[in-house]
Amino acid sequence: MTRHQKRLSVPKSWPVERKEGTFTVKAGAGPHGEAGVPLLIVLRDVLGYVDSKKEAQYALNQQSVLVNGDAVSDVRRPIGMFDILAFTEREKYYRVFPDEGGRLSLTPIDADSASSRLGKIVRKSQVTGGNFQLTLHDGSNIVVDDASEYTNKDSIVVDNESKEIVAHFPYEEGALVTAVAGSHAGDIGEIDEIIVTPGSGNNSVIVDNEDGGFETIEQYVVVIDENFTGDDE
Repeated sequence: MTRHQKRLSVPKSWPVERKEGTFTVKAGAGPHGEAGVPLLIVLRDVLGYVDSKKEAQYALNQQSVLVNGDAVSDVRRPIGMFDILAFTEREKYYRVFPDEGGRLSLTPIDADSASSRLGKIVRKSQVTGGNFQLTLHDGSNIVVDDASEYTNKDSIVVDNESKEIVAHFPYEEGALVTAVAGSHAGDIGEIDEIIVTPGSGNNSVIVDNEDGGFETIEQYVVVIDENFTGDDE
């Protein structure tokens, strides 16, 4: 299997220029599915911390690059929405956040904010032993004793060290959300109304903000904390 990806066919969320060269590195197996951006692209093309794959691998071998609190050893490790990147030697921390147009960008945050990450619940299921498993947007799972307070489309904040839930934001009218896809990607506002579509059609939401608001399908929004975008250094 090839380890290269044609630039013209990369997902729209990847922060790469499609017409600069023919190939780029292909993401390895891991979280975020096809939307995951290889860590090498983040290190080399976005941040400019390294000039080559060899330099990137050397940095990872020093265990100074953390993703969601864990040291990473694979330069092809997929990076995606709401991941927390920590560069311990540089004392630099970033949250991956969709910008206008849905491309992933890096938001500088402080060390305290880098201690946890946001996740959108996409599935809830019961597992062996009677516990419940919450599956998040990136494919990761959190096991809880009681899942009665959680529903799909809610957001939770997970501590990167303990992997425990430290905050919960229900998906409901009045919740603060950000659009992560579609023509309003990157826009933030409060849900004014959730419009339920009969049958198998997509539900939609009307979101209010200072720019007059917007309407989009509910799959395109994620509930966030009111301080979520105020962590810039």
